[in-house]
Amino acid sequence: MTYRFVDTHCHFDFPPFTGNEEQSIERAANAGVQAIIVPSIEAAHFERVRDLAGRHSALYAALGLHPIVIERHLDEHIDRLETFLQTPDKKCVAIGEIGLDLYRDNPHIERQETILNAQLRLAKRYDLPVILHSRRTHDRLAMHLKRHNLPRTGVVHGFSGSLQQAQRFIAMGYKIGVGGTITYPRASKTRDVMAQLPLASLLLETDAPDMPLNGYQGQPNRPEQAARVFATLCELRHEPADVIANALLCNTGDLFGIRL
Repeated sequence: MTYRFVDTHCHFDFPPFTGNEEQSIERAANAGVQAIIVPSIEAAHFERVRDLAGRHSALYAALGLHPIVIERHLDEHIDRLETFLQTPDKKCVAIGEIGLDLYRDNPHIERQETILNAQLRLAKRYDLPVILHSRRTHDRLAMHLKRHNLPRTGVVHGFSGSLQQAQRFIAMGYKIGVGGTITYPRASKTRDVMAQLPLASLLLETDAPDMPLNGYQGQPNRPEQAARVFATLCELRHEPADVIANALLCNTGDLFGIRL
C-alpha cells in the first residue's frame, strides 16, 4: 500500500533538483510524497524558492537565514525577508531554515543569536511557524523559543538530541522532525527517542539532498526517500502504519496548513 506523505524539509533549490524539477516531483509522487516544503538558507535564495513554489503545485516555500552560512547574512537581509513576508503568499508556509549551530569552528554564536531572534520576531509579527536547525544547541535554542513564545510554534528539524530535550520542545508546542538518521542502526539514541515521543508531535522529512539514508551513503538524498524514513519509523513504533501515516499528515496540516 502507498501512503501519502509530505516531505517537510527538502532543499529543492539545489542540485540534483535544479533544472530537473518536474521529473523530481514525479519521482517523489510515485513514492507517495505529494508535497514538499523547500526551506531557503540565505537571502539570495528567497526569490528562487518562492518562484519554485509558485510554479509547482507540490512545492511550498519557507524563507529564512540558516546559521551554517552566518557570514553571508547582513542586517539588511532581515529587512529583505520582511519585505517578502509583507506580500501575502499562500505557498509561503513558514520562516526557515533558521536556528543555531555550534558544530563548526568559530561559529559566531552571538551573531547567530542576533539573526535568530530577529527572525523569531518576524515569525510572531506575521503569524508563521518556524523551521528550526539545531546542532549542539538544543538547550540554548529552547531558551530563545521560550522567551519569544510564538503562537504558531514550529518544528525542530533533523532532531538528534535526548528524550528530555525533545520533551522540552514538545512542552512548548513544537514538533520534532524525523529524518534519515533513524535508518542507521548505530543511531540508537535517536531511534529510541522517536519510538517514545507522542505521535502527535512528529513530522516526516528528508533534508535532501543532504542526510542520505543508510545504504545510500555517497548519493544525493531525495524527497521520495521520505517513504523509507516512514517505513523505519513504523518498525520503531507500536502503532499501525496507517495510524502513523495519518498522524504525520495531520500534524503537517496543523502546523503548516498543507492539506492533501
